[in-house]
Amino acid sequence: MKKPPILAAAEPDRLETWVKYRQSLCRDCHSTCCTLPVEVRLTDLIRMGLADAFEQDEPAKQIARRLMKAGVVEHFNHKHELFTLARHSNGDCLYLDARTRLCTLYEQRPDTCRNHPQIGPRPGYCAWRPKQPG
Repeated sequence: MKKPPILAAAEPDRLETWVKYRQSLCRDCHSTCCTLPVEVRLTDLIRMGLADAFEQDEPAKQIARRLMKAGVVEHFNHKHELFTLARHSNGDCLYLDARTRLCTLYEQRPDTCRNHPQIGPRPGYCAWRPKQPG
């Protein structure tokens, strides 16, 4: 069986270093995509259990204020009603397990994560970095 070529680690802030996505990359990755800012909609927040369905009639700004106070949203775009999820000080998503590097709410993850890397800063490419020994 032919081994795939060795890949250089990508730098998340330099899109030209990203590699063409293929499914096998996820198995050996350090979950670099889980360090990128994640924009979500109210429907994602409901799926994630951060908002209730009855809040759909409330002003999104009010929901954003509550979630910012709770520390799970770091920014709210009023014009597009997009919430940016908060991250840990090291850049990791709040829902990324630091030890396993796996999503702790995978089944309820936002659409942005479900559709990565088809959508995102460089569609069809990912910021692959190898898992660190450990």
